[in-house]
Parts: sequence; C-alpha cells; structure tokens
Amino acid sequence: MIITYVVHVCGMFRIASYRIQRALSSDVLRKIGPKEGIKIHKEIIYAVDIHRKAMKYCELLLSSFEGMNMFLIVFGVLSLSLNLFRVFQIMSFGGDIDEFCMHFTYAFIDIVYMFLANYAAQEITNHNDHVFVTTYHVQWYAAPLHIQRMILFLLQRGTKTFTITIGGLLIGSMESFTSLISVSLSYFTVIYSTQN
Repeated sequence: MIITYVVHVCGMFRIASYRIQRALSSDVLRKIGPKEGIKIHKEIIYAVDIHRKAMKYCELLLSSFEGMNMFLIVFGVLSLSLNLFRVFQIMSFGGDIDEFCMHFTYAFIDIVYMFLANYAAQEITNHNDHVFVTTYHVQWYAAPLHIQRMILFLLQRGTKTFTITIGGLLIGSMESFTSLISVSLSYFTVIYSTQN
C-alpha cells in the first residue's frame, strides 16, 4: 500500500514536470500572443499547484506513518545486528542449518526493508528534483516578463532540496541506507566483542 502512495507522489511530480515542459515548449513560445500568454500562465499555475499538492501529500503520508517508521528503523537496526550475530555464531561454532537459514533470512529481510524504504524516499526526492531540472532546461527566458517571474519563483523554490525524513531520525536516501547498514554492522561488532 505504501508503494502505491510513493508511486502516486512520483507521478504527481512527473505531471508537474510535463506541464511545465509543455507550457514553455519552443513551439508555443514562437507564436506568443495574448491568448497564448494566458494559456501558458494557466499551465504554469496548474503545474505549480500539482507540485504543491504532491509535496503536501508526501508530508501527510509521512506524518501518518511517522511513529511506525521510527519504530521500524530502530527495530530493523537491532534485528539486523542480532541476526547477523547469530548467523556468525552458527557459522563459527557449528549449529543447525535450519536455524542458520532462519536467521540469515531474517537478516536478508531487514536489509531488503531498509533498502526499499530508503529507495522509495530517494525516488520521491529525485522526481521532485526533476521538476526543477525541467524548469531550468525549458526556454523560460523567451517567455513574456510576467511568466518569467513565475518561473523564477519556481526556480527559487528549487534551491531548497525537498527530502523525506523517515521517522524523524534520518533523511531517506541511499546514503541513509548505507548508514543504517553501517550502524547495524557496528552494533554487531560491539555485540561480538563483548561476547569474547
């Protein structure tokens, strides 16, 4: 279900990019007149509106699952550390292959969960950035002055990166995924060193 929400938000950002690109295409800017100027103005307003709605939808989604996400981050790191420790114990001292498979599977599931959560957040950030890349690459400088002002407003908003904060603890990205794995391995190392 959460994957559907993420895909929906990414789609909203893509729609905003498409509308900006279509509104300021070179064909439209060549034959600019009063009617075309109003049309461009409306298209940009629609693009800004859907972009704003996508950001609000994303914030609503995060606030709905914030407590659960914070718990899952802490639980995931601890679970991965303990399962890695148990896998290492079974491999070192011998043990039941079924128990090894069980703990290895749990560790793998923890890694997959952490990866998917951070990948989804990274995709949202990338799609949001695509709106501003699209805005930079269209020929906004060839548009009438009042439209240029609107585009400059959009470009100014693009200077601040829109990030997804997962559980209020970390910014969702692939860098955060590697940080979580690193923390889990650090805890595993601490547990291992205290056992010896």
